[in-house]
Amino acid sequence: MAHLLQSFDPATGDPVWQGPVADAAMAAAAVARARAAAPGWARRPLDERVALAQAYGAVLDARREDLARLIARETGKLLWEARTEVTAMIGKVDISIRAQAERTGTSDSAQPFGRAVLRHHPHGVMAVLGPYNFPGHLPNGHIVPALIAGNTVVFKPSELTPGVGAAMVDAWHAAGLPGDVLQILQGGRDTGAALIEQDIDGLLFTGSANAGRHFRRAFVDRPGVILALELGGNNPLVAWDDATDPAILANLVVHSAFVTTGQRCSCARRLIVPEGTAGDALIAALVDLSARLPIGAGDDNAFMGPLISPRAADGARHALAGLVAAGARVLLDRSSVADRPEAFFGPVLLEATGVALPDAEIFAPVLSIVRVPDFTAAIAAANATAFGLSAGLLAGDPALWERFVSEVRAGVVNWNRPTTGAASAAPFGGLGESGNHRPSAYYAADYCAYPVASFEAPVLAPVPVPGLG
Repeated sequence: MAHLLQSFDPATGDPVWQGPVADAAMAAAAVARARAAAPGWARRPLDERVALAQAYGAVLDARREDLARLIARETGKLLWEARTEVTAMIGKVDISIRAQAERTGTSDSAQPFGRAVLRHHPHGVMAVLGPYNFPGHLPNGHIVPALIAGNTVVFKPSELTPGVGAAMVDAWHAAGLPGDVLQILQGGRDTGAALIEQDIDGLLFTGSANAGRHFRRAFVDRPGVILALELGGNNPLVAWDDATDPAILANLVVHSAFVTTGQRCSCARRLIVPEGTAGDALIAALVDLSARLPIGAGDDNAFMGPLISPRAADGARHALAGLVAAGARVLLDRSSVADRPEAFFGPVLLEATGVALPDAEIFAPVLSIVRVPDFTAAIAAANATAFGLSAGLLAGDPALWERFVSEVRAGVVNWNRPTTGAASAAPFGGLGESGNHRPSAYYAADYCAYPVASFEAPVLAPVPVPGLG
């Protein structure tokens, strides 16, 4: 008898979805089916694959409100944010079509003997492991370009958000995609482990740095498998402006650190401010604003909701206690929310100047503040991490920005905007523990196909041999 997987609304504890867990035999069968379907799908003309992707986008559009409400229930996101996620999923279709044409299309140039041609071929069978924080948008960002490129896909959603994964795959099939071209396996770590042990050609993953380390080790002797790892970050935000209203700076800090209840890999985890009155004023404004941030659920008029689960909240509280034990001083602690279930976790602000905190990502709305004497020290503090996903500078001086963007080590670097902002028509990824130099978003096309360079002559003709008449 198959084990059942269930998901629950973290805001209420109510069940949302349930279904059977896929075992190793089911994973092997799914990959075998995908392998058998791969040649035929790759041979389908590109315009037909594109048309199916556009039809999928139309199905999402028709189902957008139902899907948004499912995302909100399964993740605990507020409905306004769940709706933006569905909009991003729909937009990914046209963006992926443009990216494929620009980055991995076909081109040729005339040669004396004929022509030189550049084509791109699909890798074959891609495994996609999805995260829970954006259970639609992030795996969608792998799946859409992979299918357009001609790959087949076996998808395992997060065990915390299986319902959203199932709804996404159902939308593809409703659009007319053949069933074996995109398959879904539901389950937890064992199901994911069984999937990556199969004969796959690529693993496309969004998740934690710890999981990324595991995958690097697991595939060290499988060089034929392409890995695209989009991992976490211990992201710095430098606020270096004594002329701007501190309330404006605090607003941008809050959007960097606490949006999605801190459950974005690009959220700011460290705030770096100048010693003295400017830093003091910003911190005071930040404490005031963070103390007033509305916390809610569903369609509440609020800024943030719960964490993904009570277990996640317990883990975040344990990590917070470790930071305090290491010497961080609490400026604001809303980690327990009155009259709300255990999964709710509000903003936390810590003073950590001179404290050696772990270089780790706490996937919750916890922000550590460090004061430094000058801008050189601010850049050094920003770079004092093994991660390198996102970074931000809040400063009115363009010269500071030019220095910051050239010296800070991160894949997404923003000026006077939240660290969580990213353009759809740009790459998204990081360095070090934050990735493996295969950025996603617009550059996902790069890891979904490989280049094939050809010299082509329509007529057989000898090539001159030097030294022979």
